[in-house]
Amino acid sequence: MSGKRKPDTGEEHLRRVRRICTAMPECTEKLSHGEPAFFVRKKVFAMFANNHHDDGHIAVWIPAPPGLQGILIQSSPKTFFRPPYVGVRGWVGMELDSISDEELAAHIHEAWLLIAPKKLRGSGGRFSPR
Repeated sequence: MSGKRKPDTGEEHLRRVRRICTAMPECTEKLSHGEPAFFVRKKVFAMFANNHHDDGHIAVWIPAPPGLQGILIQSSPKTFFRPPYVGVRGWVGMELDSISDEELAAHIHEAWLLIAPKKLRGSGGRFSPR
């Protein structure tokens, strides 16, 4: 997989992820482990990964509800994968070349809802990923 991507593909996908994540209430972006990560009140809800350790993925890693990681990976292994480090905690990786903006936004919104404080979740039920 590595070496076959256009050089600007990572930047294009980062713009997609950034546009969707920053539409979430109180989202902040910081570098974490050398890659952009998106936080809600100091807790990570999405991490961008551009060929992390030469794994060939341009992806976003997000937390998923219990059991969902395995279901997603089994149903669509070209799109979803178990990311290193956080995969053991149920996070799922999404290959950005293989997912539509609408599906990506829905998964990121669900990740935000899992991480955001309860009071803030009430304000985050609606967002516009555009």
